[in-house]
Amino acid sequence: MSRIGKLPISVPSGVDVTIDGQTVTVKGPKGQLSHTVAEPIAVAREEDGTIAVSRPDDQRKSKELHGLSRTLIANLVTGVTDGYEKKLEIVGVGYRVISKGPAQLEFSLGYSHTITVDAPDGITFAVEAPTRFSVQGIDKQSVGEVAANIRKLRKPEPYKGKGVRYAGEQVRRKVGKAGK
Repeated sequence: MSRIGKLPISVPSGVDVTIDGQTVTVKGPKGQLSHTVAEPIAVAREEDGTIAVSRPDDQRKSKELHGLSRTLIANLVTGVTDGYEKKLEIVGVGYRVISKGPAQLEFSLGYSHTITVDAPDGITFAVEAPTRFSVQGIDKQSVGEVAANIRKLRKPEPYKGKGVRYAGEQVRRKVGKAGK
């Protein structure tokens, strides 16, 4: 039995969960999210208010989808209550970020031009310092994707460590030329 899949999903007060066949819709204080669960997996509401995810058999595909489906639904509940945030930092002389509103950032990353990044729907940006900012939203997948695309603009390089990195990310450093 999947150790993650058999755990019940607790639903906090103020969150409304609607199960319509294979579609699970979660409404909370921060917004609404929905997810369509893959076919063999069943989602049901328990008497104590929790959500249970079950699988019909022990086939390989069912086992694979059991824990995944439970985690995706739990992420929906967490997203509409707390939201998700990825913190990033910029390392490098002259590298900086400027906020052009909650949905737009302008980066100076050592190129001959500045790079403007627009936030998709449901994503906001917050700049704490010229070298630190965060990506926030209720959908875990889209927050991670936007953060990864921003990091891709200038990945941390191994010799001086310059570039955009996640907060707390350890960049593997290489030794340069030996010299004299």
